[in-house]
Amino acid sequence: MNTEINRKLAKRIRELREKKRLTQEKLSELSDIDYKHIQLLESKNPPAAKLDTMDKLAKAFNITLSKLLDFK
Repeated sequence: MNTEINRKLAKRIRELREKKRLTQEKLSELSDIDYKHIQLLESKNPPAAKLDTMDKLAKAFNITLSKLLDFK
């Protein structure tokens, strides 16, 4: 993924997390992703997320992977 896509995904994760009123810690528990990695994924310069990580996040948000990646 390129930097722009990484940033869009970071924003999308943060928006979904806040919409569901989840802390980063709670999202970490629900997704079985390390809390520090959640922080990195939501940071200003996020790393590229792996497919299995995106899948875990989608499941934690109770949405499809395509819905998670539906950023405009």
